[in-house]
Amino acid sequence: MARVLVKEKIAESGIELLRRDFEVDYLPDMTREELLGRIGGYEALIVRSATRVDAELIRAAERMKVIGRAGVGVDNIDVEAATKKGIMVINAPQSNIISAAEQTMALLMALCRNIPEAVNSLRGKCWERSRFEGVELYHKVMGIIGLGRIGTLVAQRCLAFGMRVVAFDPYISEDKAKRLGVELVPHLEDLLSQCDFITVHLPKTKDTYHLLGEAEFAKMKDGVRVLNVARGGIIDEDALLAALDSGKVAGAALDVFENEPATECPLIEHPKVIATPHIGASTQEAQDRAGTMIAEFVSAALKGEFVANVVNLPVPAEIDESVRLFLPLAEKLGLLLTHLVEGHVDEIEVEYLGGLAEYETGVLTVAVLKGFFQKIVFEPVNYINAPLFAKERGIAVRETKSEQTRDYVNLVMVRGRRDGNEVAVGGTLVGLSNAERFVHVYEYDIDLGPSQYMAFFRYDDVPGMIGKIGTILGDHDINIAHMQVGRRKIGGEAVMGINVDIPIPDEVMEEIRAVPRVRDCRFIVLW
Repeated sequence: MARVLVKEKIAESGIELLRRDFEVDYLPDMTREELLGRIGGYEALIVRSATRVDAELIRAAERMKVIGRAGVGVDNIDVEAATKKGIMVINAPQSNIISAAEQTMALLMALCRNIPEAVNSLRGKCWERSRFEGVELYHKVMGIIGLGRIGTLVAQRCLAFGMRVVAFDPYISEDKAKRLGVELVPHLEDLLSQCDFITVHLPKTKDTYHLLGEAEFAKMKDGVRVLNVARGGIIDEDALLAALDSGKVAGAALDVFENEPATECPLIEHPKVIATPHIGASTQEAQDRAGTMIAEFVSAALKGEFVANVVNLPVPAEIDESVRLFLPLAEKLGLLLTHLVEGHVDEIEVEYLGGLAEYETGVLTVAVLKGFFQKIVFEPVNYINAPLFAKERGIAVRETKSEQTRDYVNLVMVRGRRDGNEVAVGGTLVGLSNAERFVHVYEYDIDLGPSQYMAFFRYDDVPGMIGKIGTILGDHDINIAHMQVGRRKIGGEAVMGINVDIPIPDEVMEEIRAVPRVRDCRFIVLW
């Protein structure tokens, strides 16, 4: 009988479910030293967020088959170390979405009606009705930044209060927004300028870090109220503090902070702020749901049954080796497309050209989707849920094939389309080592190997442009490792792709954008 260690508190129903088939030890008070000494005797481990499952612990887990996280994030688990050892990592991503949405609404109501201040006043034996005049939600404009699963639930609840809901999410289709009764705007600025309330529901990435900063607060309506029950760091806390002090922002409700625990954050003591200690998922139902769900998933994994929420889900075994070789490249092409389209697409077409077209390539198409959604959604993307994310966002996925190809033995082309516009990327493997190459970007042929840090520039093909861009990078001590230029005709438009050794700061990219005849600049972090 397999042994399961439940290291943190989960629902009793989850523990009982596991005990039907396995030997279960529930030891939430076990020390780190005890855990290291005993972990080798277990086939499964269930944790929440407090237990650090690092490489050292994983090395000691000699019999481990599955690690379950009763919740969404897996930041406390070394997924790479687990993957190398063949250990499945499973989470419960949908266990807290209702709780997070309801926490948003609770903070919204408390903010509107000054609930915490009124409660404290009355506890102090004061009766100050006139001091706590609030505002109604009815006919007010709610701005939702991020219309994923939680954002959608918040939208539905705001509509029930009679609010007008405006949303910004470049990865959501207009059809989905219309079905929800939500107005989708194409630019963040369009939302900022018209909303009485703004709430964010986004994953924390390089692109969303400090998404709401000094410039964004300046564009908001005077007296706006701001909420964050998503991730700390999406709102620039210094900029928010300044906006609160100036009166630009009438109030803020925060459940998450850039640095947690946030006991020293000046915002928590501000009179216009309602702050809670990251309790968006802290409801009995969410905790019970997370515990029960992870128990079911771990049980299924130990029995060899299918589990959809495997964070490090391996590539399906039954695929031809010729196809398997292209999987990492396909994923990178999807991620590259995400950066270049910068928003929703109505359709993703994956075309296979050459000898590759003779094989079953469905898994490559899924790999493209896995890469495409990697930086967009909250939860880890795998080979099971990637197509579901496309379906949720109303993206049609097509696969086409042709055994004829002009320049390469095999070629994978990925095209993102919206409103008649198309962005295309293409790649192949070359040489005996099957080295990855990006060979098509936008509508231009290039030949550039993928790297962690890359940039693409579109400009008028006139003398001196390469030198101007290179000089700016050099002046900022940014080394170009490789460079390729593609163009169709002399004097037309050209695209330059480069590999660089370090990230290119935003201010450097802005300096390049300011160069006359530069049309577009994109810096990309591929992994």
